[in-house]
Amino acid sequence: MSARVLVAGIGNIFLGDDGFGPEVVGRLPTASEENQRIVDYGIRGLHLAYDLLDGWDAVVLVDALPNTGAPGRVQILRAEPESGATTAMDAHAMNPEAVFAAVRALGGVVPPTVVVGCQVDSVAEGIGLSPVVAAAVEPAAAEVTRIAAQLRAGQEV
Repeated sequence: MSARVLVAGIGNIFLGDDGFGPEVVGRLPTASEENQRIVDYGIRGLHLAYDLLDGWDAVVLVDALPNTGAPGRVQILRAEPESGATTAMDAHAMNPEAVFAAVRALGGVVPPTVVVGCQVDSVAEGIGLSPVVAAAVEPAAAEVTRIAAQLRAGQEV
């Protein structure tokens, strides 16, 4: 039996490169693999928190990363969802720490979480990714596909 994996694109498409997550999941195949669900959550953090209560074995978050490195660089990170952070939940925002806290507050357990992220160039108001981040979408989609397949097979990432 394969593990159940949720792939969640997160980010605000109205803030430039913050729309990276939705753009990547929009490029993934629409046909679901067995035990896998792909969703563009945008900024609906509370929606993601409730969906995480459905007993997923792993989650892959696809998101823009703060500009702490070379813009357009794709990074694979292991999230620490059980850190105990108690960030306030905003139903109209997307903050992974707040989502994880909401899941715990609702009595759920956050599954092992992998983040496929991209260093942003600009999160200024406006629709559309910067050229350097747009160029990272296809490589990131390939990484998400590879990671989700490993997780469904029960392998470590």
